[in-house]
Amino acid sequence: MIRRATLTLAVAAVAAALGVGLAGCGERPQVVQYKQGKYQGKPDQPAYDSAPWNGNKREWEQALATRNQNQNEYKRIR
Repeated sequence: MIRRATLTLAVAAVAAALGVGLAGCGERPQVVQYKQGKYQGKPDQPAYDSAPWNGNKREWEQALATRNQNQNEYKRIR
């Protein structure tokens, strides 16, 4: 009886190992096909094109510089 249980356990272990091994072989390579000189992503929109600045790059740059100065620790403690 013990011999039969051991044999069944061994067969199950071999079958499980075979199944895991075959599952690993099914992976396909994940290589991106890049075409030289062609950007394939979504078109980007400048940050200053959105709501508060509506395309005014100068205002956007000024707001950015102001925000950076407000985060400047050296300036805040003086």
